[in-house]
Amino acid sequence: MSSGYFRQNHARYLEELEAFLRIPSISALSEHQPDIRRAAEFVEGQLRQAGLENVTLIEGGGNPLVYGDWLHAPEKPTLLFYGHYDVQPPDPLNEWISPPFEPTIRGENIYARGAADDKGLTLILIKAVEGVLAATGTLPVNVRFLIEGEEEMGGEHIERFAASGDARLKADACVICDTEMFAPELPTLCIGLRGIVYGEIVVRGARQDLHSGVYGGAAPNPLQAVAEIIAALKDRDGHIRIRGFYDRVRPPTPQEMRAWKNLPFDEQKYLREEIGSKDLCGSSGHSLFERIWALPTFEVHGIRGGFTGDGAKTVIPAQAVAKVSLRLVADQQPEEAVAQLSEAVKALAPQGIEAEYRHLHGASPSLVNPDNRFIRAAAEAMTEIFGKETVYVRSGGSIPIVGIFDQHLGIPSVMMGFGLPDDNLHAPNEKLYLPNFYRGIEAAARFLELAALQTG
Repeated sequence: MSSGYFRQNHARYLEELEAFLRIPSISALSEHQPDIRRAAEFVEGQLRQAGLENVTLIEGGGNPLVYGDWLHAPEKPTLLFYGHYDVQPPDPLNEWISPPFEPTIRGENIYARGAADDKGLTLILIKAVEGVLAATGTLPVNVRFLIEGEEEMGGEHIERFAASGDARLKADACVICDTEMFAPELPTLCIGLRGIVYGEIVVRGARQDLHSGVYGGAAPNPLQAVAEIIAALKDRDGHIRIRGFYDRVRPPTPQEMRAWKNLPFDEQKYLREEIGSKDLCGSSGHSLFERIWALPTFEVHGIRGGFTGDGAKTVIPAQAVAKVSLRLVADQQPEEAVAQLSEAVKALAPQGIEAEYRHLHGASPSLVNPDNRFIRAAAEAMTEIFGKETVYVRSGGSIPIVGIFDQHLGIPSVMMGFGLPDDNLHAPNEKLYLPNFYRGIEAAARFLELAALQTG
């Protein structure tokens, strides 16, 4: 279809995006439950305005899911469009140049919490469907929308719904706009995500805190023990020392490795501008993209225990806790990784110490074949709209819903990225590049047309 319709509506799209961004729908904070409801109802209204049918809020056991569909293309594929309306807390507030829930345009960027993660990108999908329906009165494929409000706090409601076998989830592929372009002006499809296992290493020593002068040298120290356990789980080269942990790892193909070498990338600039440390770490035998996309990791996120206030308190703590995560790659399985980590932690406990891994949450890794018919259609659409050949990348991060849809629905996910690497997701001054917002709508609309033409 012609892009004229979309360009005529840029001003309205921007107004609706700003209205969406003004809602502080922070799912992690209970005081924002009224805002969660407002955001869900906003999405509900957007789906109705777009021409979707059977639009409803799916209640029960968590923040509402928003559903809508259009199913009048017999013999054509059905696409399930996913997004989320909840956002991260905006802290620290003093680092925002403009208030996080007062969307502000500076240059060609719109700044607000949720601009790129994921309100702006969710609206891209809604507006694409709205535009095609408005211009032609029909869609070339069947579509379903399922927009959630718990992505930033675990997504338990949508996981239960996906596992329920509800007929409203029947689809041939899922479409997600929650990833980014590899570089500005470079259309990008993400075909692989790392999974995650997240939890705590809990280490216990004496029955209660003890005086280090009286008991030091005899009493086990959980803080030292947790440090020893962590150091034993991963060596200085980044290799994870858990028995059997690498057995299932599927290495990248030679074609992927060649493609990654051709990406426009300056490793020194990455070190300087994105990492900001003296050097990069990890195995010298693997490229940077292998280390951040295709190999599993073990990271420590925080350690608590003992006395950390001002002044001195010579205490041997009774307990120490380390927050840790494993990032998994295809074909690793979260349940198996949990068992392997639990066994390793228990075996590494020093004398006098009890240690256990307490699992909190996990998600499976995913990897989609770039020859999948819906991936091909998305790549062609993005190439047409952006005028450059679409590149395929993986992401070191995790989008749990991708693994959930793969596990429960058995469908691939098409991850069309319209964010940029410097969008400050989860950080102060989050932004969305507005030209990508508008072109993303056109690319998603073109994808609808091309998806209808694809065969097995």
